[in-house]
Amino acid sequence: MRLRTLVVAGLAIAITGSFAPAAHAAPTSGELTKKIEKASNDLEDVVESFNKMKISLDKTKADEKKLAESLGPAKAALVVASSQMKVIAASAYKSGKVGTMNVLLEGNEGLIDRMSILEQISRTQQRDIDTFSATAKDYDARQAALKVTQDKQAAEVKELSARKKKIEGDLKDLYAMRKTAYGKETETGSSYTGTVPNIAGSAGKAVSFAYGAIGLMYEYGSGGPNTYDCSGLTSAAWAAAGKSLPHNAAAQYSATKRVSRSDLAAGDLVFYRSLGHVGIYVGGGMIIDASHAGAPVKKRSINIMTPYGYGRVT
Repeated sequence: MRLRTLVVAGLAIAITGSFAPAAHAAPTSGELTKKIEKASNDLEDVVESFNKMKISLDKTKADEKKLAESLGPAKAALVVASSQMKVIAASAYKSGKVGTMNVLLEGNEGLIDRMSILEQISRTQQRDIDTFSATAKDYDARQAALKVTQDKQAAEVKELSARKKKIEGDLKDLYAMRKTAYGKETETGSSYTGTVPNIAGSAGKAVSFAYGAIGLMYEYGSGGPNTYDCSGLTSAAWAAAGKSLPHNAAAQYSATKRVSRSDLAAGDLVFYRSLGHVGIYVGGGMIIDASHAGAPVKKRSINIMTPYGYGRVT
C-alpha cells in the first residue's frame, strides 16, 4: 500500500509539475547597466544615421531650389524664342510657299545675299529650338531625379524614425528597471569646476567650449545650447572656434584629416563604433563626449571603447 501511494504521488508530480521550476533571478545592477548601455548605443547609431539622412535630405531640397532658380532665366529666354517661332510660323502660313518663294526671287538684294540672310534666320531659329528642347529635357530629367531621390530619402527618414521610436520604447522599459534597482532613471550632471587647459588657436576654443558643456544632458538630435548628442557637441564646439562641421559622426569623419593616435592633439575628434559615436580629444588620454541617453556630457578616458579612427579639423 505504501509503495502504491509513492507511485501515485510520483505520477502526480510528473503530470502536474508539482516541483516548481527554479525562479529566474532578478537581473543584477551590472546586467541592467549593460542592457541600458547597449540599448543606448543602438539608439545612438540610429540617431546618427537619422542625422545623416536629414543632412542629405536638406541638400536635396537646396539643390532642387537652386535648380529651379537657375532655370528661370533660361525658361524666360525660351519663351521669347517660342514667341518668335510662332510669328515665323504664322507668317509662313499666311504667305504660303509661293509667297515665300516670291520673297526670295523679288527681293532687292542679290540671290546669294538673300539666301545667306534666310540661312542665318534658319540657323537662329533652329538654335532657339534646340536650346529650348535641350534645356526643357534637362530640366525635366533633373527635377524627376531629384523627386525620386527626395522620395527615397523621405522613406528612409520615416524608417529611421520608426526604429528610433522602438528603441526609445525599449529604453523606457529599461529605465523603469533601473529606477527599481537604483531609485532613479537617469544620471545627474554637474558643470566642470577644474582647470581648463590653455590651448592656443582654434583648437583651444573648441576644447574650452567642450569643457563648458560638461554636465549638460544628452538629447537625441540636439546641437545645443542646453543639450547635445555626440556629433551635436563636436559640431557646436568647433563652431565656437569658427569651423563648420556637419551634425553627423560619419560626415565629420569625412570632413576631417586622418591622424594617428600617436599624433593626437587637443581638439582632434575621436570616432567609435564604426562611426556611430564621436568625442573631442582634450589631451592627457581624455575625451569629452555626449555619451548616451540618460547621461550628461562627461570628461572620460579615450579608451571607453576601441576607437575607430581619429580626425583633425583643418
